[in-house]
Amino acid sequence: MPRQKKETTRRKTTPRGIGEIPSELPLIPMRELVVFPNMILPLFVGRTLSVAAVEAAFGSHKMVMLASQKNIETENPTPSEIYAYGTIATLLRMHRTPDGRVKILVQGIAKAKITSFTQLKPYYQVSAEIVPVIEKVNAALSLASEAAIRVAKERMEKIASLGKSLPPDFLSLVDNTEEPGRLADLIASNLAVKVDLAQQILETENPVTRLSFVNDILSKEIELLTLQHKITSQARDGIDRTQRDYFLREQLKAIQKELGESDERLEEIEDLRKKMADAKMPEKVFKEAEKQLKRLSKMHPDSAESGTIRTYLETLIELPWDKTTPDHLNLIAAKRVLDEDHYDLEKVKERILEYLAVRKLKEDMKGPILCFVGSPGVGKTSLGKSIARAMGREFVRISLGGTRDEAEIRGHRRTYVGALPGKIIHGLKQSGTKNPVFMLDEIDKIGLDFRGDPASALLEVLDPEQNRTFTDHYLGVPFDLSQILFITTANQTDPIPHPLRDRMEMIEIGSYTTEEKMGIAKKFLIPKQWVEHGITGEVIQFNDAALEQIIMQYTKEAGVRNLEREIAHVMRKVARKVVEGDVACHQITPEILVTYLGVPKYLSETNVAADEVGVATGLAWTAFGGDTLRIEVVLVKGKGKLTLTGHLGEVMKESAHAALSYIRSREKALKIDSSLFTKNDIHIHVPSGAIPKDGPSAGITIASALASALTNTPMRHLVAMTGEITLSGHVLPIGGLKEKVVAAKRTGMKTIIIPKQNEKDLSEMPAHLKNDLQFVFVDRMDQVLETIFQKEGSKKPVRLGRIKVAKEITAIAPLAGDVALAGDAPLAGHVAPHH
Repeated sequence: MPRQKKETTRRKTTPRGIGEIPSELPLIPMRELVVFPNMILPLFVGRTLSVAAVEAAFGSHKMVMLASQKNIETENPTPSEIYAYGTIATLLRMHRTPDGRVKILVQGIAKAKITSFTQLKPYYQVSAEIVPVIEKVNAALSLASEAAIRVAKERMEKIASLGKSLPPDFLSLVDNTEEPGRLADLIASNLAVKVDLAQQILETENPVTRLSFVNDILSKEIELLTLQHKITSQARDGIDRTQRDYFLREQLKAIQKELGESDERLEEIEDLRKKMADAKMPEKVFKEAEKQLKRLSKMHPDSAESGTIRTYLETLIELPWDKTTPDHLNLIAAKRVLDEDHYDLEKVKERILEYLAVRKLKEDMKGPILCFVGSPGVGKTSLGKSIARAMGREFVRISLGGTRDEAEIRGHRRTYVGALPGKIIHGLKQSGTKNPVFMLDEIDKIGLDFRGDPASALLEVLDPEQNRTFTDHYLGVPFDLSQILFITTANQTDPIPHPLRDRMEMIEIGSYTTEEKMGIAKKFLIPKQWVEHGITGEVIQFNDAALEQIIMQYTKEAGVRNLEREIAHVMRKVARKVVEGDVACHQITPEILVTYLGVPKYLSETNVAADEVGVATGLAWTAFGGDTLRIEVVLVKGKGKLTLTGHLGEVMKESAHAALSYIRSREKALKIDSSLFTKNDIHIHVPSGAIPKDGPSAGITIASALASALTNTPMRHLVAMTGEITLSGHVLPIGGLKEKVVAAKRTGMKTIIIPKQNEKDLSEMPAHLKNDLQFVFVDRMDQVLETIFQKEGSKKPVRLGRIKVAKEITAIAPLAGDVALAGDAPLAGHVAPHH
């Protein structure tokens, strides 16, 4: 610890105007600043050491030693960390701020060198020697001094002209200063000079040398300002003068480039370039990406087009150009997975296993385009998920229902604001592989309007010969879709355009029979609902009779969605009882089913208990499966007018006219009085009048009802029929035979009349569906009439005019269109129940 000395004053050889200076002075270490003599500047003092020094000085002689510290980051510098040369300053004013700091106003009066530290606490106190001021130079240096002064003044004027910010009246003060040392101090104190350079100027005693050093600094400052002015001019030429933000950023970018400093923009460009290389794009795609990246590097990062290009490049990078999922080609394991997820559907499962077998033999085979066609709820969408699981591929599903914009498939061009890729590319981006199982749901519900035809856009996607080079409008480069297994779903094939339908392999998924629904309920639906409702098989059990009753009397559908809802309904009732304390096993039987589900929603679909005149039962196919179709005919006094009611479509009305024409052509053979056609009106009605009905397959049903009414002969009520009729009496084939047979069996029909050409379709039906049914195959209308007018149980032919009525058979008449009963009043007088 230095020895404490009593403070004394002494007179030294000092510059003019400086009075007595104490031998020992409080020291204030300066950070980021060097104070020169004659400078007047405010200082904020916050460190405890410095505040104590200020208070000590202000309470006595009001003089302090100001010396810069070598490391500006040091909070409390030691004596060795403080420069020896500094400036003695006088305190002109002191003010305390609310945050505890002290604001002082100081004036440098003399340059001094610290000789020793006489006190370290509570503040530094030093002994300093004043450095003499050399005011006169010898003759040899006078010319050099004058030259240095002129150069300094000229350079200061040049700096001012280049836009350097200087204090007011600074240039006039420089012009009036003729002493080299004082001029050097004046210039150095007003330029933003680094601490080490400013300290070097302060320590230089020779005034001419000091001014020459300052001139060197001024020269570098002029070069820097000239370069800055050049950069400013270049940046201003490339942008709009009103974009001030853009201008400043360009300045910063150019300055960083000249100084060799890192640029975040360049780092972003390099990062994108690296990701492009890692994405393994095809050569053509990579060239386009390089082109766009080059454009991006020349744009301002805040411009709108810059964001568009950046998004485009990121989309290209994220696409799976070279990423695939290995297929699981074990047929046994694949079959096990398909059987675990779906009951029956053997035709579909067989087709998938065939694909896997060929894929195992030929790795580069093109993916098939499958189309699952069936009624709602038969498991088309879930089947796609099972196929993906069996093959070990990613599953992507997009819904096309209601799609009317072609851009939904092909994407928007990048010239539009908010442009995005289409659903195909977006799905691939989400899957992360180029060979997923891609399901296009509800392809039959695509619309068409002024924005284009999405179905036409799908022609390229679903063509194995073309989709290898599918080009999305947003990408503008081809993407290979040939490794994708496309699966589409539809309820009907008619709405699908023929060119699109021709590209797909149609696989029909028919309606489920009662036996199939029971198998699905036992294997899938009931265990699934156990899990979803938090109960087990020990709490609730369904017997077969109860399940059959739910299927027959509480649901009416081709699939099993409503069946699952009704099972869930029962589960909720049982779950409530369990929570209330009834933990016994609940056996669900037909007797107690009404307490859970209420009264049955659907009873027997036929309410004709006996043979009637003019009433025929046909069969129809709807989007919800098969259904029965009642057709009634009555004669009323009139003038031969034909009336058709029941919300019939144009095709069905034409079938009625064709059937009437056929019957009139056979009036002699049927022994029909011709006056009946001129003295009576014929009224044909199809109940459920609020439901639209259309299609040609009700032709033989209408003809049969007309023949019965005109001959006043009852028809067999347990016979159903289906088939299209021609004017010459030929019976043409129909579709949806399985669904119609299911409807006939459900309503208790015994005999079904079907076209001869549909006989082959029976071979694909399960045996249990054909049990207890008699099928009659006809190709002429005469055969239909022979069947429907035979008496029940009679083996003896019954003649109607010249027509023999032979064997016992039942008829089915399918009707294309939606069919349902809705509380109508039929012509025969029966009231159809409202469903």
